[in-house]
Amino acid sequence: MTTREACIELDNQDVLSHARARFSLSEDVVYLDGNSLGALPRATSAHVAHVVEQQWGRDLIRSWNQHDWINLPQKLGAKIAALIGAHADEVIVADSTSINIFKLLAAVLQLPHVVSDENRRVIVSERGNFPTDLYIAQGLNELLGNKYQLKLVDADQIEAALDHTVGVALITQVDYRTGHVHNMSALNKRASAAGTHIIWDLSHSAGALPVALTESASELAVGCGYKYLNGGPGAPAYLYVTRSLQTQLSTPLAGWLGHAAPFNFAAEYQPAANMNRFLCGTHSAISMAALECGLNTFDNIPMAALRQKSLALSDLFWQLMDEHCAAFGFICVSPREHAVRASHLSFAHPHAYAIMQALIARHVIGDFRQPDLLRFGFTPLYTRFVDVWDAVNTLREVMNKDEWKATQFQTRNAVT
Repeated sequence: MTTREACIELDNQDVLSHARARFSLSEDVVYLDGNSLGALPRATSAHVAHVVEQQWGRDLIRSWNQHDWINLPQKLGAKIAALIGAHADEVIVADSTSINIFKLLAAVLQLPHVVSDENRRVIVSERGNFPTDLYIAQGLNELLGNKYQLKLVDADQIEAALDHTVGVALITQVDYRTGHVHNMSALNKRASAAGTHIIWDLSHSAGALPVALTESASELAVGCGYKYLNGGPGAPAYLYVTRSLQTQLSTPLAGWLGHAAPFNFAAEYQPAANMNRFLCGTHSAISMAALECGLNTFDNIPMAALRQKSLALSDLFWQLMDEHCAAFGFICVSPREHAVRASHLSFAHPHAYAIMQALIARHVIGDFRQPDLLRFGFTPLYTRFVDVWDAVNTLREVMNKDEWKATQFQTRNAVT
């Protein structure tokens, strides 16, 4: 059986071990929820304070030019592009994931070959997709007079569903519950043959595993900045549009910063001829400053090494669960195969919520997802192998001592 000492030795051999020093993490906490909210980078507090106190406080409105606030969406977009296999001029940081989904869904449904084809009236998505993706599609369809049918299918039915009736598909690359990874290249190929388009949601993949948007012939994508990208709670999101589509798409949110010449203050809207057209209102320089620090934590980190460590961490966790917690009824719903597993594992249990609360009370932080899942995220930049050992050992103690049965763990918090 694997020992704690063996895990410490794995940490000593870890080529990414130096990256943990880039984060502010308490030594008495095992944080396995970076797939939901990334840890605080050490540089963030000082940098945000500098932006507030010096750039805003001293330089005031001059900072839009002096500190280049105006170009932060493009600057940070280029940093994200390097993590998701895109060109620097194909990604821009703006708004939230939900708003960006709305922009791209509406834009695709306005394309001439979609609008004019009466037989192409289906929006495809996965039945278990993250709710905001589905809600945005439902709301947009209502706004368009229920002209489209939102067709929800199981993960293994998506490829077959991408036919000539589909106007657009909204697919999350990594399932937020199970961690299953879709084959991006195969689905893009199928969509192209059917004359349709896929909008990829990268929220649970960017920063955790190599994403190859250009190589896989992806056309459109969105993602958030607060999970593996470590941009802070509510961090700005981003969107990707391949070069060949940028000038063909008309955003439904024609805000002033998306204008070809915003400081001409023209009464008539004329979209920018590049990714700038997907901007809308004025961005938050303070939030962008925090996201920039999060993105800087990936400096000189090879994505291949990140992926290798991610899989090693989750392999170890699963192995230790088999060794120490097999008697407690946990069932892993995540895939065994590396090719289709992302960077988190989920275990089903009838008392998942209470068990997770008992773990959190012991400073092992994961999260709960409906209906019965304990979810553990492995962020390779700062998660250690010894953290994995300590987490499973603590879970074993919680179960052996029935700590999860305590009254305080039975009432659900507003955020689970």
